Amino acid sequence: MTHPTLLVIAHGSRDPRHAATVHALTERVRAERPGLRVETAFLEFNAPSVPRVLERLAAQGADEVVALPLLLTRAFHAKTDIPSVLREARARLPRLHIRQADVLGPSPLLNATLERRLREAGVRPGDLPRTGLVLASAGSSDPEAIAVIAEIARELRHTGWCAVRPAFASALLPRTEDVVRELRAEGVERVAVAPYVIAPGRLPDRIAASAEVAGADVLADVLGPAPELARLLLNRFDEARVPVGASLSA
Repeated sequence: MTHPTLLVIAHGSRDPRHAATVHALTERVRAERPGLRVETAFLEFNAPSVPRVLERLAAQGADEVVALPLLLTRAFHAKTDIPSVLREARARLPRLHIRQADVLGPSPLLNATLERRLREAGVRPGDLPRTGLVLASAGSSDPEAIAVIAEIARELRHTGWCAVRPAFASALLPRTEDVVRELRAEGVERVAVAPYVIAPGRLPDRIAASAEVAGADVLADVLGPAPELARLLLNRFDEARVPVGASLSA
């Protein structure tokens, strides 16, 4: 029997920065846990595809794979696309035990990654009482995903920011520039924009452009290959391998 493989499944993008960031993150995961086999696959735009990686693993004698969606919320890709791809793979590769891990968010480690990127962009603890934060995500038509973003904004509000508001780059409103201007109109002295997005691409670029047009004081980087994010991937991997009803602390 082989050791289980962690298969990180990213969405993919035509923007080469996306795949480069995903690979940098999986490299950090490998460094965090030497000996763990970590593979990367993409749903579209980039190679290798999920079926191709699973077929290669099966041919090499792997018998257990934890497929981890590199997604921040449980929306369409986590609920439909990835389960469908994995079901088809199970039918073709019956000797390969494939289980799907949970999505990354919500998690205190994601909040810690956001805080890291904001610090790197120049936000200091003393700035928070006079700074409004725009939590800018890609957006989704899934009510569960939107509710998660709203809850994260509420949690961050309790860490000292004078205001925290969600914004979206697609699917629904408000847009980043609208929220920046709204905070200004309310008298907020400084406004910071934090992209709640893992890797660069079209939507993060839209968030950045909106922040610039609206005159935000601070624009943080995408979450990227942060150490907190790498630890979160490993947490989700471990959780997926725990039998139902058992506890990681047991």
